[in-house]
Amino acid sequence: MDFYIKNMVCNRCIMVVQQVFEHLGYPPLRIALGEVETEKPIADDALTELRKSLTGFGFELIDDTKSQLIEKIKTLVIELIRYKKEEDIKVNYSAYIESKLNRDYTYLSNLFSDITGVTIEKYYINQKIERVKELLVYDELTLGEIAWELGYSSAPALSAQFKKVTGLTPKHFRQIKDNKRIPLDEV
Repeated sequence: MDFYIKNMVCNRCIMVVQQVFEHLGYPPLRIALGEVETEKPIADDALTELRKSLTGFGFELIDDTKSQLIEKIKTLVIELIRYKKEEDIKVNYSAYIESKLNRDYTYLSNLFSDITGVTIEKYYINQKIERVKELLVYDELTLGEIAWELGYSSAPALSAQFKKVTGLTPKHFRQIKDNKRIPLDEV
């Protein structure tokens, strides 16, 4: 049985959700960002407890199909930006999402915009900028290396988008980095 969980955006989230399912006696067969698959259906009383436990950790069990699709899109964007493989660096995000969900991108884009009030492109850009902020805070890579890692054509292209979104240059952000990052589930 498949479950879709909102706000499950990192490896620590996966560990917490896995522990919740195991605690209720339903160890996952498969668990990934935003998704959990169990071998057997969960009884109604356990489902109520599952919802309560997940909510206590800031997660939400998603029931309706459209919301599940939105969470899948968000998860794919996060995976593409944070966990991409070498061959994914220059992948067009719209083609990537369309191929992973086997749905027309125009439909997905319209649905995403209608439900979230923001385009997939804007969501993608915001996620990339949050990743840039994270890498700037770590202060281990040059701006050129960050640009290459995130698929920008150049450091100036990254800088221009960063300034457009945040109002700051990456250099200025690095200098005042305290409290400037946003948790992924709030982007």
